[in-house]
Amino acid sequence: MTPLQTAELASTPTDWPATTMKVDPATADTASIVDGVSAVAIAVGLAADADRAVLARELSIVVPTFNESGNVAELTRRLGEALRGIAWELVYVDDDSPDDTAEAVRRLAQHDARIRVIQRIGRRGLSSACVEGVLATSAPYVAVMDADLQHDERLLPAMLQALRQGDLDIAIGSRYVDGGQIGEWDEQRATISRLATRVSHAVVPAALKDPMSGFFMIRREAFMARVHSLSALGFKILVDLFASGTQPLRFVELPYAFRARHAGQSKLDSHVAWDYGMLLIDKLIGRWIPARFVSFGLIGSAGVVVHMSVLALLFKPGLTSFQLGQAIAAGVAMVFNFFVNNLLTYRDQRLRGARLLRGLASFMLVCSVGAVANVGVAQFLFSRDQGWVPAALIGIVVAAVWNFATSSFYTWGRRSG
Repeated sequence: MTPLQTAELASTPTDWPATTMKVDPATADTASIVDGVSAVAIAVGLAADADRAVLARELSIVVPTFNESGNVAELTRRLGEALRGIAWELVYVDDDSPDDTAEAVRRLAQHDARIRVIQRIGRRGLSSACVEGVLATSAPYVAVMDADLQHDERLLPAMLQALRQGDLDIAIGSRYVDGGQIGEWDEQRATISRLATRVSHAVVPAALKDPMSGFFMIRREAFMARVHSLSALGFKILVDLFASGTQPLRFVELPYAFRARHAGQSKLDSHVAWDYGMLLIDKLIGRWIPARFVSFGLIGSAGVVVHMSVLALLFKPGLTSFQLGQAIAAGVAMVFNFFVNNLLTYRDQRLRGARLLRGLASFMLVCSVGAVANVGVAQFLFSRDQGWVPAALIGIVVAAVWNFATSSFYTWGRRSG
């Protein structure tokens, strides 16, 4: 019996005949009594199974959201129309949107038990939201799509039908196969998308035409087989899925026309490009060097440029002594590193308000200890005739590892306060 058939069984009223068992203790045998009780038990069991079948869903749709309160009602309505005859549920995963998207979903859920919301506090990121959403469902098939109605919900039944055949792991809504369209994109966005697609082929199969798609449906067992290998960084969960796991995903791409956003503002900005770069780095070298450490190191290198620039501005014209200029430059570089790391490296754990100031204080304290370690290690190695270049480089590496590991825990890792 398919999930659809069980759902239909559940929705069919079952009127069990009202019967009364009259048992004469003098004449009734044990077998007849047992048969009568068994019949009642079977009837009750079938009714209970029907009640449970109402909760059995064949398809879960996971929709990550941030400031999408103007879209959730319309998306829910369209999904209801597109998925007639399919047992489905809809899970919105909201990153604590300031426009009360989660509350908008709760109002919808009061009238439809198939709808629910996961509201994440202190965590951000589309990919990680998708992962949490999938793990919170139990349906054998799971679809991921955006809330802005740019993805065509009418493609979902075709995706499901393709996966039901049993020889595919994932069905992808594609803009770049025959029949697909990118909609009203300007030339710049189209060029960026094509470039990102080419770059992605470093970690995904070249046969995949639209690895940047955020619209797909996957078998649960295929997702669970690679969930522990996912980076869950940034916005491109599909690239993450294809680049993870030991077995290649069997896939099909189905064409659709990308639509204009229904309401609200696009989330595309320079941060998306940075996150995408970090995802590719993690897939390429993440088993040896964490992508966050690479980001931390790149920003630290930029901090060195800031340090030297400030020192040159203060010391070269004779405005300060070298010692004072060095101290000021170090402080400015630390502040620069903190704010850029908060913006990029730890954007999913970004500090705000009073926690931002406390984070800055802890970061500068951590980096001050790192500076002492840098000098101490370098001086020790130099005194052992290691040469000043390797001694200095090793000191820098030791300080960088200390700063990254310690600030990850004390500055961005703690959630109290």
